[in-house]
Amino acid sequence: MNPDSVRREWAERTGAYSPEYYAHLGPNWVSEALRETLVERVGTDASVLELGCSSGRHLAHLAEAGFSDLHGVEVNDEAFAVLAGEFPALHATGQFYHDAIESALPTFADRAFDAVFSVETLQHLHPDAEGALDHVVRVTDDLLVTVENEGPAGGENGTGAEGGTGREGVNYVDGEFPLYYRDWGAVFADRGMVEVESEAQKRATRREFVHSSSRL
Repeated sequence: MNPDSVRREWAERTGAYSPEYYAHLGPNWVSEALRETLVERVGTDASVLELGCSSGRHLAHLAEAGFSDLHGVEVNDEAFAVLAGEFPALHATGQFYHDAIESALPTFADRAFDAVFSVETLQHLHPDAEGALDHVVRVTDDLLVTVENEGPAGGENGTGAEGGTGREGVNYVDGEFPLYYRDWGAVFADRGMVEVESEAQKRATRREFVHSSSRL
């Protein structure tokens, strides 16, 4: 599957894993873990960007906790209509960008956001679009949090791996769309970030990073 096909798959997604699907699930334990981390690390006055915000369930939880400078990038246009219906206060006060991550991030200034986070989103970034990861680091000021699947390939609901094994493979979830396994600690260490916390959480691993020049 090429990068355009991956983007189109998520831009047109309905049913399972769609914006409406996640809105109906609502905030969860991942949302709460993110809230605790962001309150501790950067505080509620921080500007926060979510990569792949879908219909906004994690950002809505942050808004309820007192965060007011909230931003989200999402490729699926339907997400914003769902967000408006399910989380109207967030829709009215947040800043949202309808675009692919690899297209949106280059438009932001250096260190534009105090905190940037992703939840099972960067794992769907095609290898040909990995230049976006440089921009993830560039636009992050104080804190980067990733909650991403790191393998092994061929796990539950998958159909096997191509192009590598373990954390370097790709798995087709439900036989439909690709999940690219990466060692996210190494990915961002190679880009000058320092990992300050990590925790295995069910199928994903939560990692917290800061710039090597400014440790929290």
